Amino acid sequence: MPYPAQTNRTTIVLTARALIEREGVEQLSLAGVATALVIKAPSLYRHVASRGALLHAVVMLTLEDLFAAYDAALATAPDEPRDRLLAIFRAHRDFARANPRAYMLAFTTAESEAESNERMLEQLVIPIQRIMAELVGEERSLPALRGGLALIHGFVMLELNNQFRRGGSLDAAFESSISAFLEGWDGG
Repeated sequence: MPYPAQTNRTTIVLTARALIEREGVEQLSLAGVATALVIKAPSLYRHVASRGALLHAVVMLTLEDLFAAYDAALATAPDEPRDRLLAIFRAHRDFARANPRAYMLAFTTAESEAESNERMLEQLVIPIQRIMAELVGEERSLPALRGGLALIHGFVMLELNNQFRRGGSLDAAFESSISAFLEGWDGG
């Protein structure tokens, strides 16, 4: 059995997120994380104070990884604002589909200890709002940002919860929705 010193907070949080993806957030327990790490549960308390603190750490890691997905998308996107927005929106959807349960935890949790840091969420959207401002003007950037995020998050949540049941390509529907949204702001 590994010594507690061989376990670190990052490993614990990554293991918790993997367990959430595999079994669901409802099934997450400190004992289950300890079992997965082949350590005793009390060893976890050196790194996380409670299940709620662990869930909060998973939320924060999930948001950090979403930031990283945005950065990676922007690194390869063309310089046009519309292309950069499309890259971010696609990266958002791809990230959510790759991490559905962690995504849902990060954006829908009712557990107060697991709620995401408001400042971190603001950091997530400021770069998107700047790009929106390039596309639609500074004065319209906040409503455009809110509409874009609502569209993407709503689409993703419906998709993750298997609510699109009428057939057709979800990829094509996503692209058409994003294009129609952006074209609406072009003409306004």
